[in-house]
Amino acid sequence: MAQRSKRSKPKPKSKAGQKKSSLKTPRSVRGTRSKRGKKRTSWIRRSIVGVIVVGFVIAVVYSYLTTERDYGKSSVHKEADHPYTTGKVSKRSSDLSPKSFQTIRQTKKSYPREHPYHQSTKEHSAASQPSKRQRETTVHKQHHKEAEKREIKHQQKTILMPHHTKAKLVIIIDDVHTRAQLAAIRTLPFPVTPSIFPPYRQAKHSNLLAKGLKHYMIHLPMESGSAQFNSQTKTLMTSFSESQMRDRIRELRRLFPTAVYINNHTGSIFTSDYRAMKQLYDLLKTEGFVFVDSYTVASSKVKQIASEEGDRYVKRSVFIDNRQNIAYIHEQLKKAVAIAKKRGYAVVIGHPHPKTLQALREAKPILKDVDVVYIDALYRSNKRE
Repeated sequence: MAQRSKRSKPKPKSKAGQKKSSLKTPRSVRGTRSKRGKKRTSWIRRSIVGVIVVGFVIAVVYSYLTTERDYGKSSVHKEADHPYTTGKVSKRSSDLSPKSFQTIRQTKKSYPREHPYHQSTKEHSAASQPSKRQRETTVHKQHHKEAEKREIKHQQKTILMPHHTKAKLVIIIDDVHTRAQLAAIRTLPFPVTPSIFPPYRQAKHSNLLAKGLKHYMIHLPMESGSAQFNSQTKTLMTSFSESQMRDRIRELRRLFPTAVYINNHTGSIFTSDYRAMKQLYDLLKTEGFVFVDSYTVASSKVKQIASEEGDRYVKRSVFIDNRQNIAYIHEQLKKAVAIAKKRGYAVVIGHPHPKTLQALREAKPILKDVDVVYIDALYRSNKRE
């Protein structure tokens, strides 16, 4: 009996092993997949490169075409802006004066026949262009209308009188609120303009002082850096709305129906605030007032606003009585006289203190080289009769 071989029988493979071996891919298949992957990658790269190249070419072509179009536009624009083309003259004919037309006609004659002016004239038919008489009639009508507008605006303004051979000096006395003060001012040997406080707690009927006066001002309290000054009745504040300011100015017009001139009492904060001062300035003009700047601070915006409105600007030149001393007041008056001689006029401001009034009574020799006048004398009113 044959002996059984001692070689061990191969162990049966586990189910997991069988599955593993069954999932293995033959080498030939793996090679084919690898080649396909490489081909796909190569094709993708070539596609990307192709897209980039095509995009670059498109960008270059578009840039070239755009440059050509813009260049054509700029060329046409330059031609259209030629100063002597018929189109330009026709377009602006309504803005030109007769002198301007004469200049253009002379310029046209001075150019040779090949000048673009003549070429463009030939290209347009005579029917499409207004005649010479029509152009000049249109210009004259517009010029006449503009002149009327300027005249009306000019008549509504109050402007400075022209300077005369002798300089003018205006003396304003602020803070007037009693009849005794007004009487003392009226005894001075030359014209002095009183500036009267609107009614407040200590003088509830101060506006009555202006009754019968021909030359006076309103001394309007305006916001300053001092809480004490700002506590005065109805002091104008920068926080006021336009309607609040309007109500106050209309009240002043009722209280002082004949007043023309207003100057500020304190007001360093208010006059330095452009928005508030501009609103007030326009409201004053609406009610027929003229604002004289007491110039209590160098940052005042009144000059800028007056310039924007086309009005002449008048401000205080010298305060004469910061010190209650007659010698000091006389020195300040001498400074004012020097300013008046140099500029043609000067405005000084004082207060109804006994020393100030005494110094003014004794100041006639100092003031001999100037005409002391009321504030009205610096202005002339061009209103229609």
